[in-house]
Amino acid sequence: MSRVPLPNQPSQSLDLDYPGVATNVATVTALQELVSHLRREQAKAQDLLSSLSFSLRSFNNLNQFLALIPLIVSRVTDADAAALILFRPNGQVSLEQLYCHEGQQCRNIRLALENVTRQFTVNGSPAKQPNLVLEQQLGHLLGTNYQWFSTAILVRNFELHERGRLYLFSSNPDYEWTETRQKLAQLVADQTAVAIENDTLTTQLRKQERITRELEIGAEIQARLLPNYSPKIEGVALAATCQTANQVGGDYYDFIPIYRQLPTSRQYRLNQADRWGLVIGDVMGKGVPAGLIMTMTRGILRADALHHHSPAEILKNLNQVMYADLENSNRFVTLFYSEYDPKTRQLSFSNAAHNPPLLWRARENVIERLDTDGMLIGLDANTEYQEDKVTLSPGDTIIYYTDGFTDAAGPNGDRFDEENLIAVFQEACHTCHGPQEILDYLFERLQAFMGERNQSGDDVTLIVMQITPMLMTF
Repeated sequence: MSRVPLPNQPSQSLDLDYPGVATNVATVTALQELVSHLRREQAKAQDLLSSLSFSLRSFNNLNQFLALIPLIVSRVTDADAAALILFRPNGQVSLEQLYCHEGQQCRNIRLALENVTRQFTVNGSPAKQPNLVLEQQLGHLLGTNYQWFSTAILVRNFELHERGRLYLFSSNPDYEWTETRQKLAQLVADQTAVAIENDTLTTQLRKQERITRELEIGAEIQARLLPNYSPKIEGVALAATCQTANQVGGDYYDFIPIYRQLPTSRQYRLNQADRWGLVIGDVMGKGVPAGLIMTMTRGILRADALHHHSPAEILKNLNQVMYADLENSNRFVTLFYSEYDPKTRQLSFSNAAHNPPLLWRARENVIERLDTDGMLIGLDANTEYQEDKVTLSPGDTIIYYTDGFTDAAGPNGDRFDEENLIAVFQEACHTCHGPQEILDYLFERLQAFMGERNQSGDDVTLIVMQITPMLMTF
């Protein structure tokens, strides 16, 4: 049986004129608009933060990046104004950047911030907690006309410390410092901290690169001042080397030609000097200061040797000249100066508290220490130096060395010391042929003593001088 619809039966379609239904539609529309607004705000915040991240990767100038910070943070938090205040390493506080719409409100905020930060400069003494002082002063100057909030900029330099704050201002009494706004502001503050850290590291890196380059130049100059080859001396064979612990060292050695009268060009070319100054020294300390003192020592010594003074007189003059420069530097110089006469095979020498060279007498198979009394260069202006001399025979061998050799430490902390050096030197004189082999053998034994992974903490310099069996002719 079929049904027949009754007259005036209500339709099943939605009646928009019904009050309850109209209210629901309005609520849904409002919610949709709210969601759309929130999405737009979220997209805006994401775009702004992405722009900030791009700027952080792109800008080479920290100031250019910092100029964006107040603008970005005010946009993502809907604040009327924002300010970036930095705490300097010297304790001073500066208003770095301010963003606000021009008008009386902006002028009020700027004036308050300038007055507050100026107080830190005027007082001169850095505040222990500048953020507390800032907030107290801002509250006094701005009163109740503005709401303001701040976020810390924390930089990690060995430990976390505050390098500044982001301040946000709003004249809207209904403005709320919500958790979302706090997080967005903190994101901007963290990006700012990264930019400051990167700039600090870049500055330190450039400074280190500059220092490294200066050290390279200093090492290059010093290498040129040290002999790059051993001279040909009649009846003598030589070998020498200097191994610096740093790029610039304080060890010094030299071969100084000494002529009785102005030499001819041929004498210069063939190194046919009447006598030869053989010198080795060590400046207390390392690095550039020691290298500068070494350079000064070399210049004074070479100039004085040309005046035909005796070894003791040369050390006395050197000490008197350098005393004024070294008096307050806490740096001194040990130096052994000797002069060899190829005609008589006589070596005269004087020592200023340096490690005495070791002389191996080939015929007697004994080792002698070449030493005289004398204080460090630069310790006492009135020091007198003693002098001695020896006559050398064919086969006799001398090693000049610095304390980097005898002070070298082994894996157990024990020192190589002079006793070991004497024993190794005597072995070398029996087994090696010529000064270069002796030098190489001594360094091999030193390295074996220290161990492969252990390195000497000091400069090591060695000169080997051997009297040849037959006199050389030119």
